[in-house]
Amino acid sequence: MALDFARGVIETRWHGRGGQGVVTSNQMLGKAALEEGNYIQAFPEFGPERTGAPVRAFLRISKKPIQVYAQVYDPDVVICIDPTLLEVVDPTDGLKKDGTLVLNTTMSPEEIRNKYGFKGGKVVTVDATEIALDIMGRPFYNMPTLAAAVKATGMVKIETVIQEVMERYPGKVGDLNKAAMERAVEEARIG
Repeated sequence: MALDFARGVIETRWHGRGGQGVVTSNQMLGKAALEEGNYIQAFPEFGPERTGAPVRAFLRISKKPIQVYAQVYDPDVVICIDPTLLEVVDPTDGLKKDGTLVLNTTMSPEEIRNKYGFKGGKVVTVDATEIALDIMGRPFYNMPTLAAAVKATGMVKIETVIQEVMERYPGKVGDLNKAAMERAVEEARIG
């Protein structure tokens, strides 16, 4: 089931740590939305942080020009690519009651609902860390988490996102990311 644009703008908030690709994933999703004819607004939130510090990124997608110039406070979608952040950040903070929560975790959607008391909306979990380690041999789990978010929300077509990733990372790196994203689409658990 895809998010619809009845509200006008779809807003997302990403959580990760510096160096994990939160900003890049946000940009790839934004570029895919732009490619599909939407208006977008994509931006990170960080200051003097260094590698490993918590980072957030925001994205707005709309069929009409976007006139809001502030961070996203009440997102439709929250995506957390780093499972260690779940101990220090409440990913449901501000998430709309009918929103979608996408997490890189080994936990099931039911376990996440119980942990955060998130009753409405949709919870999506994917073990993007395992996928990345299996396919790439390194913990590059941003793109598999992105793929799970696209599958769960239908904000854009997965093929469009993969195309954007392949353009940014041609050759072997792109091929590995594509394989990881395709596996994440198959393994994402939605509840």
